[in-house]
Amino acid sequence: MTYCLAIKMNEGLVFAADSRIVAGIDNVTTHRKLYTFRPATDRFLVLLTSGNLGTTQELLDLVGRDLDGVGERPSLRTVNYMFEAARYIGQSLIGIEQGYDAAFRRSGINGGATLILGGQIAGRPPELYLIYPEGNYVAATDETPFLQLGEFKYGKPILTRVAVPALSLNDAARLALVSFDAAMKSNLAVGPPIELGIYPRDALQFSHRLTLDAEAPLLRQISADWHTAMLGAFQHLSRFEWEQ
Repeated sequence: MTYCLAIKMNEGLVFAADSRIVAGIDNVTTHRKLYTFRPATDRFLVLLTSGNLGTTQELLDLVGRDLDGVGERPSLRTVNYMFEAARYIGQSLIGIEQGYDAAFRRSGINGGATLILGGQIAGRPPELYLIYPEGNYVAATDETPFLQLGEFKYGKPILTRVAVPALSLNDAARLALVSFDAAMKSNLAVGPPIELGIYPRDALQFSHRLTLDAEAPLLRQISADWHTAMLGAFQHLSRFEWEQ
């Protein structure tokens, strides 16, 4: 019941997340999945969440506690590299899951969570990491500059064709909304409001942050524009020999 996306370009990062966590015929529930942290003046971090809601909420509580300096654990304020932040989040996630492992197994509940962590520590490049329920992580690369969570298969084809590091931030933000449009049209488990955050390299803050509901003019117009463009491209495909 989730679709989260982050794209890494030369100019910076783009983050997007839907808000749907339950999608039944008579029960649609929403909850935010995009969180930002500015634990010191030299860093800005973004966390996208999917999976067990109780697990992700406890993780956020632990991150907040560690930022308050309670205990001797590391925190997002004390790490020196983004990969250390990813490892810290992953290890915190494992601790939560292990603490409830027996209860999860008894109830048959999947208590795991998968996350995307992105951002920048001053003096180092922006980075994106996909953090698995097992606590390990992989980084976005120039060859694969986007990371996805949840119900992403319908939104992936356009990313595979268009997402490259040279893309501008604004084009990447439009690409993210097109990807979400495809996901929402094909899967009721993905739905608005859509949160969108644009992070320019070295800014250490979002330049723009939007929350778009189903009736948002921008979301509706991009959907209409993309539909028209795809229809036009289809109508101009090469003809069969017998059609010449």
